[in-house]
Amino acid sequence: MDSKEHRRHRWCSRRCVIISVAVILGIALLLLILGLTVFRPRHTVTTINSVHLGALRVGLDVPHLSVDLNVTLDLDITATNPNRASFRYDTGNAELFYHGGLVGEAVIPPGRVGAEGSVRTNVSLTVMADRLISDATLYKDVISGSVPFSTNTRLPGTVTILGVFKHHMVAYTMCNITVSVQNRSVENSDCRYKTKF
Repeated sequence: MDSKEHRRHRWCSRRCVIISVAVILGIALLLLILGLTVFRPRHTVTTINSVHLGALRVGLDVPHLSVDLNVTLDLDITATNPNRASFRYDTGNAELFYHGGLVGEAVIPPGRVGAEGSVRTNVSLTVMADRLISDATLYKDVISGSVPFSTNTRLPGTVTILGVFKHHMVAYTMCNITVSVQNRSVENSDCRYKTKF
């Protein structure tokens, strides 16, 4: 009788161990499937909604073929987070280029985008006149009535999945912008977006 009781007890213990292992494996498999599907990190995207000319002052010195140009571009930027976890971003930056040369910079302050949410921010890029005036093509562009610029924005951050798995990513936006000297406005803007993990 004792041996029957002992065998029954061993069989129950084994059964409990098998069930426990099966439950743990099932939970691990479920977390793995969720991590690869529902909670898989997706690209956070920064988009430039609009570009406005905040200020424009042009002065021509015809005898010396030089230009005094002060430009401020106001960028309306949205960071969109498609993840089911929040995206915390560090200090980012926006840069303004004229024919490939850096002529303006601005800081994008750090922040947070909630799960499947978006955040808008405004950034003002002021042209560094001393860098711009040294470019010989500026005079021709101002005379033609259109001055081409390009902007790059960079927003680094982290998405934390299930409070454990951290995914670092950087969202980039590159735009080509044409400023109309006569209308004192942005004539054209063409933007591209990408994210790197």
